[in-house]
Amino acid sequence: MIDEAQMRERLEDERAETQALIGRLTQGIDEVSAARDGDNSDDEHDPEGATLAFERSQAATLLAQSENRLNEIAEAVDRLAAGTFGICIECGRPIAEPRLEARPYAAKCVNCAARD
Repeated sequence: MIDEAQMRERLEDERAETQALIGRLTQGIDEVSAARDGDNSDDEHDPEGATLAFERSQAATLLAQSENRLNEIAEAVDRLAAGTFGICIECGRPIAEPRLEARPYAAKCVNCAARD
């Protein structure tokens, strides 16, 4: 049986950690971008340019994933409020507790998530 109060606390912890990560990633992207400001060098031919472009791209990807996770957390909080938390949004079956312990914002059971 899922302890709703414990899950709400876990989701709030996940939200806080994700927001902190988003802040760090945004700062990192800003720093990498600032390092390139005013620099007319060509990333393709500059030995450092490729590294900076890669770092910026990697941080942007992690930022997008973190923002998506933040949305998933908000949706999980909504499911808690609606009484549908722990029920797969795809097939309607219960989501295994170990999955919810590992990923409290999971919206789908393992089988449905594997099909995506």
